[in-house]
Amino acid sequence: MSEPGERPATIEDVAKLAGVSIATVSRALRSPEKVAESTRKKVTAAIARTGYTANAMAQNLRMQRSQMVLVLASSIADPNFAGILTGLEKAANDRGYGVLIGNTEGTSGLEQNYLRFLSTGMADGLVLLTGHIPVAGQPQTPLTNLPPIVATERPVSNPEISYVGVDDVAASKVATEYLISLGHRRITYISGGPADIRSDLRHSGYLQGLKESPEALRDWRVEGDGSSESGRAAVERLFIKDDLPTAFFCFNDNTAIGVISALQLRGYRVPEDFSVLGFDDIPFANNFTPGLTTIRQPRQHIGEKAMTILLDRLANRSLETRTHLLHGDLIVRESCGGISRKLK
Repeated sequence: MSEPGERPATIEDVAKLAGVSIATVSRALRSPEKVAESTRKKVTAAIARTGYTANAMAQNLRMQRSQMVLVLASSIADPNFAGILTGLEKAANDRGYGVLIGNTEGTSGLEQNYLRFLSTGMADGLVLLTGHIPVAGQPQTPLTNLPPIVATERPVSNPEISYVGVDDVAASKVATEYLISLGHRRITYISGGPADIRSDLRHSGYLQGLKESPEALRDWRVEGDGSSESGRAAVERLFIKDDLPTAFFCFNDNTAIGVISALQLRGYRVPEDFSVLGFDDIPFANNFTPGLTTIRQPRQHIGEKAMTILLDRLANRSLETRTHLLHGDLIVRESCGGISRKLK
């Protein structure tokens, strides 16, 4: 480490200490993805020891690169957020990037604040978990005013933005087919609300699952909003109408937990009287009673893939826009069972 009064550390000092060429040090700073991980670690350690960090930062500024990525989320309290963030950070750190988190709380005012932040060049790229392009006091912010973007968790209705997420349609089809295999023929789908495209995608998979049955099965959609309270409310509406399914396929685990709570308050048992299946496999799903049968999202893998696509785009902006859908796994626990005789 340089001491006060000594000359500033140079790139030559870093190269000598790391045992690599000056060109390799420069490449590790400019395009870390093009340098072997073992070499990159040697260079990073040498930078820290020599005090060349400030010089490296100045170089990034001269290149108009911050080596930072901004992640915008509607709510960091979303149960899926932590797993996706873990994957985003891992992929970013492997490439020499840092991650900044923006919690918009679903408000346009905070989105405008983060747009102003982006305009200063403090982030090279943007990962969207909000389902839409951030607004700047107008319905759509031109993409030309924004850095490269990748969306994850919620698709964005713009063909120029790559998306990485779980295959909602395929996974929901599997979930519905599983309930049918248990003997259920009256299966309700409780949605996540009209503004959430994932809800429609999962409903589409549910419909495909119904069509695979040799019998004609009813499309039975009940509106919710993705909260546990909406799951409880859906159950109450069905009981008021005295029109009951034998199984519930829920937009997400929060909804499913609300459904189970409402059924238990009415004195029913799950899965003896009703089966309930969720989506996401949030951490609480396995700690609830009964353990929730659900679709597991590969959250960390989603985050890693999204960040890799974004950083590849930063290195080569000509890369084509693509949608990458990852497989969701059916996790069987205790909340689903064969149809109750009294409900047949």
